[in-house]
Amino acid sequence: MSSYLFAIDEKTEEVIVSASAKVSKKIDFIERVARIQNEELYQSVVTLTKLAGAVEFDLKEFKAIDKACQGLYAGYKRGK
Repeated sequence: MSSYLFAIDEKTEEVIVSASAKVSKKIDFIERVARIQNEELYQSVVTLTKLAGAVEFDLKEFKAIDKACQGLYAGYKRGK
């Protein structure tokens, strides 16, 4: 099973989506999702990115937002 990895390209206002199998160190690029295509996903990944860089990292909160991002992206994929 793969989990999606998310990053923000602030210059192009896109979510960069990659995937990695849980037991693999290999990361595969999947796609870029423009902010205008899915504002909710974009904002969730922005929040996830801020949490990842927080001085007082909260793993529970990070996992909750990551789960939300996974779900939002899965819903986006189904709707394509």
